[in-house]
Amino acid sequence: MSTVTTISKGGLSAKISSMGAELVSLALDGREYLWQADPAFWGKHAPVLFPIVGSLRDERAESAQGPCHMGRHGLARINEHRVLELSEDGASVTYEFTDTPETLEAYPYHFKLNMTYAITGEATLAQTFTVANTGDVDLPFSVGGHPAFNVPAPGSGDEAFDDYVIEFREPWTCTAPRIAEGGLLTYDMTTTPVENADTLPISRDLFAHDAVMLTDVPGNTLTLRGAKSGRGVRVDFPDFRYIGIWSAQGESPFVALEPWTGHATLTSEDDVLEHKRDIATLAPGQSASYTFSMTVL
Repeated sequence: MSTVTTISKGGLSAKISSMGAELVSLALDGREYLWQADPAFWGKHAPVLFPIVGSLRDERAESAQGPCHMGRHGLARINEHRVLELSEDGASVTYEFTDTPETLEAYPYHFKLNMTYAITGEATLAQTFTVANTGDVDLPFSVGGHPAFNVPAPGSGDEAFDDYVIEFREPWTCTAPRIAEGGLLTYDMTTTPVENADTLPISRDLFAHDAVMLTDVPGNTLTLRGAKSGRGVRVDFPDFRYIGIWSAQGESPFVALEPWTGHATLTSEDDVLEHKRDIATLAPGQSASYTFSMTVL
């Protein structure tokens, strides 16, 4: 049965569910910044993505260890994680997820995933993925976060969805692939969401083709902010090359900011897991950590 653990420090608190080690609340002085999973729009808060990000072609791939069969974003989000450690000061918690007979049927690799949530500043929560290869063959994987934030942000008065922008550290240009049929990515059709600009306006049209994937964002940081109120959230993702920006269709009052180390299968790629662009690989006994942080404004 799933349990929820609360961590807090000062005025910042976070709640995490053992199902998927998913962040389910991020509040500052009682103001809730995290999307609260209204199923009328999208019934998740902030899934953990592992061992894939995005979709495989027909939910299948081959690997050095045999066939893989996983839905979008993999296995971590649909399995229970156990609490490994809660810090004495109550400001951080670590979860553990390891392979099981069921996961080995879907992804034939032995692994350990530790998810740590730690309050590291007055208004900052850090989320760290630590992946360990507990098997005797190389481990191919990707990780990603998927936190969605309330738009408008709490305390932002009469602001509307279209009053929000993504701010970057400096002007830059990015060409983004489209999401094609089956959730795959294609560079046969591209958009240029950011062209010599340091802001990206949020609009419903931006998400007409699902998520927008940005690559090599300057400084690996961006801010989702109300143009009038200044309220919102900054995401710093030094260990991630990509970040997806997404909102559900309709009048959904949230925007997800999703740091990824990899992405969905490209339409131009084959279906071998080890061949996916930017797939990470760990040798037996190795581990690697990836951190991003969320600062509420």
